[in-house]
Amino acid sequence: MTSHKSTQTMKPATAAKKLGVYLEATPAEFREGTVSRSELNALQADPPEWLKELRLNGPHPRPVVASKLKVSIAGLARGGVTEPLTTDQIEALKQEDPEWLRRERATQAEVRKETARLRERAHDRAADSDGA
Repeated sequence: MTSHKSTQTMKPATAAKKLGVYLEATPAEFREGTVSRSELNALQADPPEWLKELRLNGPHPRPVVASKLKVSIAGLARGGVTEPLTTDQIEALKQEDPEWLRRERATQAEVRKETARLRERAHDRAADSDGA
């Protein structure tokens, strides 16, 4: 009995997430099928024009919007941003610099600082236990 290696496929939503694009903005043929691992790799290695355009101009999914604004996804929600935004909309929001965005950026900076502190502490503890 021989085993057949099946091709690993994923739903379009998963592939869009891995590509960092908003699923609803992708072409219909992408949304309506499945994506194999090799197809995903090909899209990442040599993106077609539609993928380049989406990555450049959007609309962008919330994780990408949050990253571009340097806030958390929860921070976006607290700021009332629940829809995908285009690059132009993100830039306009940065220029406007509303109070909620400044507050969320400060919160995110504190979270990063605390994460780095805890990582350093864990590293120091590991080094101390190695030397014991």
